[in-house]
Amino acid sequence: MARAVPTNIRAIQLAVFIAFGFLFGYDIGVISGCLIMPDFIRRFGEPDGKGGFVLSSSRQSIITSLLSAGGALGQAFTSDRFGRRGSILIWSAIFTIGVAVQTGTTFSVAQITIGRFISGLGVGALSGILYNGETSPKALRGTLLVLYQLQIIIGLFLSYILDLATHSVPNSASWRVPVGLQMVWGLILLSGIFFLPESPRHLLGLGKRVEACKVVSELNGVPQDDPLVEELVEELEFGIKAENEGGHATWLECFSTRNNLWKRTGNGMMLQFIQQLNGQNFYYYYGDTFFQSAGTRLSPYVIQVVLGAVSVVGTVPSLILIETWGRRQLLLTGALLQAACSIIAGLVGHFTLAPANTAKELLTHRNKQGGESFPLRVRPKSIALGSATNWIWNFLLSFFAPRIAAKIGPLILLIFFGMLLFGFAYVYLFVPETKGLSLEEVDELYRSGVKPWNSAGWKPHLNDAFRAKAGVTVRESSVEKPADAA
Repeated sequence: MARAVPTNIRAIQLAVFIAFGFLFGYDIGVISGCLIMPDFIRRFGEPDGKGGFVLSSSRQSIITSLLSAGGALGQAFTSDRFGRRGSILIWSAIFTIGVAVQTGTTFSVAQITIGRFISGLGVGALSGILYNGETSPKALRGTLLVLYQLQIIIGLFLSYILDLATHSVPNSASWRVPVGLQMVWGLILLSGIFFLPESPRHLLGLGKRVEACKVVSELNGVPQDDPLVEELVEELEFGIKAENEGGHATWLECFSTRNNLWKRTGNGMMLQFIQQLNGQNFYYYYGDTFFQSAGTRLSPYVIQVVLGAVSVVGTVPSLILIETWGRRQLLLTGALLQAACSIIAGLVGHFTLAPANTAKELLTHRNKQGGESFPLRVRPKSIALGSATNWIWNFLLSFFAPRIAAKIGPLILLIFFGMLLFGFAYVYLFVPETKGLSLEEVDELYRSGVKPWNSAGWKPHLNDAFRAKAGVTVRESSVEKPADAA
């Protein structure tokens, strides 16, 4: 029987849809502009003693930070029990409910805070990246994960544009419209989830081989009876069996010495921690307030739109560079460039802006650690631990940053400068290169004990072992690797 020519079109379409990342980016960015809207301040602020209202830094931090206080660890339980697709469905619904609670608020700080907390449960727990990592072709996984990040940045940019468009409306529509639009994003994701297939790796992990074959055939664009499907599924099973020995995974196993799991979980958590302290989120949550308090001549809304556009343009090259330069090189280069920007902005801001009214707020959010460092056996729990680290630090920074900035102003950027230098050293010493590797091959990479700084030249042997055992001749390297579920 002649082989069908595999394509990645369906896998890319699904990844683009589930990488509806601007849902997250929009939610982060929209609150930035709301914090300085007159109607929002009047409803949720406190009397200033002069006939007006003021939204204190403590109240801002509570309203903003509780988005991050959601149950990120819940995604592991949901993913295991209901599958990757079911997990996205559940948490999308919870996110949408939270947005509805926020939009319906009149004057209650408690209600809008609870609404943001509920939304945070959904945003923090959504396992979209886990889904992407398990359905993406290995040659495209890095690109698709960068696409996810790009959509987050586009979401931020869109929220800034809408804040700019509505901020002058003299009633609650100024903030209700941009906040309420999040329900549209949530409902789109919620509706589309019904036609997304389950992750083939997850199905094989549950023993549902027939269903896994159907998904693999769909992702590769070939008939289900094509020999390629059976070959890819057997290859997946071989990789899973090699990794998935020893019974049901536990939380403690994420930190075991078996297959260097403690290193892998630690890397995921540390990268989340470092990215929360790299300073980019300074502008995402508190940019409008920061620029307003700094006394800039331009509208803070206009400045945010400009910075949002720069962020979008700056993210685009990574779509190519992540598969040409690799993950390590991007992390190392990005850390140095951001460190340079942080020290320049911090010192220039400190010595040129009026010290009495410099900065009010700063920091918090997001990342794109895609789960490609973890084996199927503990992947949901390990990603949940990384996600929890991200959101815990997100909460702490968004809560305490206004108080820190009120005391030292732009010099807070020097804290980010130091963390970026630490991040550079950490990535160089501990984070290996995973460019072009399937998830099973990443498992083999960690088991091999290769030093991270030598990992770019490491070659996998797992699939060769599988084909030798199965009596399959290794395909020529010139033949494109199909979307097995790398």
